[in-house]
Amino acid sequence: MSNKMMNAAVLHAVGDLRYEQVQMPEIAEDEVLLKIRACGVCGSDIPRVYTKGTYHFPTIPGHEFAGEIVASNDPALLGRRAAVFPLLPCHKCPPCKVGEFANCHDYDYYGSRRDGAFAEYLAVKKANLILAPDTLSYDCAAMCEPGAVARAAIRRMNVELGDLVVIYGAGPIGLIAAQWAKRAGAGCVRVVDISEEKLSFAAKFGFESYDPEKDGAADAVLEGTGAAPALNNAIRALKAHGKLVLMGNPMGDMNIKSDVYSQILRKELRITGTWNSSYNDMINDWEATIAAMADGSIQYEGLITHRYPLAQVNEALEMMRDKKEFFTKVMLVND
Repeated sequence: MSNKMMNAAVLHAVGDLRYEQVQMPEIAEDEVLLKIRACGVCGSDIPRVYTKGTYHFPTIPGHEFAGEIVASNDPALLGRRAAVFPLLPCHKCPPCKVGEFANCHDYDYYGSRRDGAFAEYLAVKKANLILAPDTLSYDCAAMCEPGAVARAAIRRMNVELGDLVVIYGAGPIGLIAAQWAKRAGAGCVRVVDISEEKLSFAAKFGFESYDPEKDGAADAVLEGTGAAPALNNAIRALKAHGKLVLMGNPMGDMNIKSDVYSQILRKELRITGTWNSSYNDMINDWEATIAAMADGSIQYEGLITHRYPLAQVNEALEMMRDKKEFFTKVMLVND
């Protein structure tokens, strides 16, 4: 076992996140050692740290990350920068056998089921590396996870040329999804949010708020909030034969009013769920996301409103939890 130490943010119990020294990870034959350069704080990290906990304690959170490969038995990988697909599939269950890893029956996951990237270093599987060009910033590459999730959602929407697409939820994934929808051929993309600050921020990216009276009924809607009122409004917003993609993790029971449920039937709506992203030889939302980052066709860096050194992780999470400031994407960075 290595005697070398590193700094990490370790969750010892619900609400007990400590920045402390832990042992450096050792790499297995199928792994590399990644020096974490940037790790995004996901909205799901707030309940994970303060209310729900991880699957066991202690755990190092963090699943949206990128870094530099500093140790590998493959010399060609040394010095390369990479993002990481955080899901570790079992490779044995029926979904895994056809490459649908997001539906794996027995998966592991960096940052919740095993140690993640709120740390200086992490041992990661070579199979989970998404190599990035040296021209791409680590901050941007660390947003590959929300970028891939957003791409998967819009891909499942099957946007048609000229569609009016409405995105419920103007957080980082919503604003990335809006860009993917535009790239997919949407004629107009509008956003909905209860926060006026988020709507103002979205307008800087060219996405105005949705006005049913002015804009008319939507061809396709992405529900990204997980809030029942938003779900009801999303269904109301759709035209006949419209497409609804459900992405938001539910904040509670997702009750649908009876008259709204009737609209699903009468308008013959198509409803699709989306979970995580695809990462296989046929469809790889991660490779596509890195490519879009590299060519600048989708803007990510502008979504980062806050950068904190890893040592200030508690300050960052408390700011988000208590909504002390307006934020979109908060990034933990290591020099």
